[in-house]
Amino acid sequence: MIFFVEKVKSMFIFLAFILVIILPAVPVFAQADAAGGREMWSCPGIETAFYSVSGAAYGGSLTLAYGRGASVGFRAAYFADVEDLLSILELNILLRFYFMGGAAYSGPFLQFTGGPALFFSRDSSIAVPAELGMVSAGLSLGWRFLLRGAWFVEPFVRGGYPYIAGGGLSAGIRF
Repeated sequence: MIFFVEKVKSMFIFLAFILVIILPAVPVFAQADAAGGREMWSCPGIETAFYSVSGAAYGGSLTLAYGRGASVGFRAAYFADVEDLLSILELNILLRFYFMGGAAYSGPFLQFTGGPALFFSRDSSIAVPAELGMVSAGLSLGWRFLLRGAWFVEPFVRGGYPYIAGGGLSAGIRF
């Protein structure tokens, strides 16, 4: 139990460190496009990632973020492998940059995600990389396609740790 408490404590310290680095950068962008306003966006998605010991894990995600040109937000994803031996819950902070500049809210983007990944094993004999969870970090490369008005679709690929690679498709709305 002490090991679990220490792991959770180290994950929260990591998240606090990321917040201290990212949040001060948000006001810098506030002056850039005051007439166009800021934007909040949310999107559910379907994904796959190579977390499982025997193949790909499949699941879904939900993202909520704020910003234009550069976005800061929160992303939660849940994965399960095909054999139902392993489940993973990712709770990540995200930082996204659009390649088209400070006023962009569509087109190609690069996104960093980091936070805890909690592992749940159905079979206690399987040795997961950590007892319950570990720090997860990765980069995603994607493209936001605008549909009508505020709606969009985003295909993406990603790589990182502890998963090797993954990809998915999200669809959402800008506020």
